[in-house]
Order: sequence, then C-alpha cells, then structure tokens
Amino acid sequence: MDRGMQFDFSKFRFPNISLRTIRWIIIGVILIIFLVSSVFTVNPEEIGVIQRFGKFTRVVSPGLNFKIPFGIETVKKVPVERQLKEEFGFRTKTADVRTEYAGRAFQKESLMLTGDLNAGEVEWIVQFRISDPYKFLFKVRNALSTFRDINEALMREVVGDRSVSEVLTTGRVEVANTVTTKLQELCDQYETGIKVDQVVLQDVNPPDPVKPAFNEVNEAQQEREKLTNQARSEYNKVIPKARGDASRIIEEARGYAVERVNQSRGEAARFNSIFKEYLRAPEVTRQRIYLETMNDVLPRVGRKLITDKETTGILPLFQFSKEAKETLSEETKEK
Repeated sequence: MDRGMQFDFSKFRFPNISLRTIRWIIIGVILIIFLVSSVFTVNPEEIGVIQRFGKFTRVVSPGLNFKIPFGIETVKKVPVERQLKEEFGFRTKTADVRTEYAGRAFQKESLMLTGDLNAGEVEWIVQFRISDPYKFLFKVRNALSTFRDINEALMREVVGDRSVSEVLTTGRVEVANTVTTKLQELCDQYETGIKVDQVVLQDVNPPDPVKPAFNEVNEAQQEREKLTNQARSEYNKVIPKARGDASRIIEEARGYAVERVNQSRGEAARFNSIFKEYLRAPEVTRQRIYLETMNDVLPRVGRKLITDKETTGILPLFQFSKEAKETLSEETKEK
C-alpha cells in the first residue's frame, strides 16, 4: 500500500459507550427479531395451521396473526377457498391465449384397458378444494400424492367396466360422474380433508398405433348408420302412405256398404208403409202415387201441351223452333 494511503490505527479511538447502552441495543435487536419472526399474515383465501414443536395446536383465520418465534411454533398456510386441480395424462406448460400442453411424457397415466380388451388413452382433470386443513395435513401422509393414486386407480376401474366405444363416445359423462362419486367416498373414508368438485374427461382417444384402424371402423359405422337412416326414410315415405290408402279404401267400402244397407232398408220401409195405405184405400193410393210420379216426371220434360182428347186443330198451338219446323217439314215430305 502507498505510504500516503496508510492509516495510523494508533490514533483511532472508539467512542465511549456505556455498558447500559450496549445492553439496550442488544435488547432492541432481540425485540425486532422477535416481532419479525412472530408476526405473519394469512391471505383471505387461506387458513393458517399452527404447530408447536411439530404438534398441531390451533387454526388461525385470514389476517394479521402472531406465533411464538424461534421455531417454537411454525405455520402452514392451506388454501381452503381456492379451487385446485390435478391433471392426469398431460400437464399444462403455459396457460395463455393459446395454452400449450405436454402429454407424451405422461402417457403411462392415460393408457388404460377397457372392458372389451381394447386400449384407450384417457386424459382427465380433477377439480377439488381442501375442506379440512387438519385432515389434509396430518391424517394422510402426502395427501396430494395419495389423492392422485386414488384418482388413477378409480379411473382404471371405471374404464375397465365399459367398452371402448362407450368411453370414446356416449359414456364419457357417465364415466366422469361415476369417478366423481367414488372418489369422494374414498376421500372421506381415508380422511384426506378433500372435497371433489368435478371430474372432467379432457380427451379420450385410441392409442396412436391403432388410430387408423379405429378411424376405419368409425367410418364404416357411420356409413352403416347413414344407409340405415336412408332406408328408414324410404320406408317411412312408402309404408305409412300405403297403410293410409288401404285404411281409406276400407273405410270408404264400409261407408258405401252402410249407405246401401240403410238406403235399402229405407226403401223397404217406405214400400211397406205405402202398401199398408194402399190396402186401406186402393183408389186413393193409386191416384196419389200417380200424381207423385207425374210430379217427378213432368219437370224433366222440356215443353208440354196438355189437351183434351176430343180437341181438334191443336197444331197452331205448338210454337215450333226453327229446328223443329225443319224436322217437321222433312217428315211431311217423306210422307
């Protein structure tokens, strides 16, 4: 070091501080450390669980709280009001406008065997809440890991009871509801302190090696359904119409038969009644029948001229039309 930069420590003198002042400084530092290590804050969606020498003592509410410092009491914050989720068969890498997933590394979780001995990849999400912090922390060792194991075992059991077509298509909702119910029962039985909100089947697909064959089967089934629907459509067009026509013809025939029978019965009854009257007064009945018959016949005749049989020179009384005159003149010439 340069001689000009040397410092003469012999000339340095410490300030004159009394022993009492040093004692108060030490006490102040201890108090500050005590306050800093004993005060903590619990967020609104959390609950603080206090342990004294590792033993559970109490639960504190959200806000500013105190504990015994220096490791005597420790606090664990449990998010009881937050909805948590566990993913199976995939993991969310980035949650943004375009969410990215990682699935290949977790294929062992999703690959399952169905009841008809087919393989399928089932990816699902479990949404849950921590309902009892004490049970969640102390009743089961590593509750989340146990919860994941229960999920995987139940999903394999439920999927193994159904065919691959059910799992891939119509039975997805039933599978999710069944797993939700059984999962809650096991969580209550194991006292995990977890309340299951819902199980959602995220994606269900056949394994990659068999996807082409599976797609061909689906296409064949869709083609079969299309042809079946077309046949039913043609059937519904022809058969109901034919049945309707047959019913209409049958009803018309029945109506015609009833009409003819009723008409015949009416005419027979009318004849019988007229015959009874005729037997009582034959002349009067004969005259009445004659008049009624003439009343029906005469309106159908065009022009009429009624004369006495002894009348002569009735020809001028006819008003012949031009055609009638020509016909009459032709007849006269022929005569």
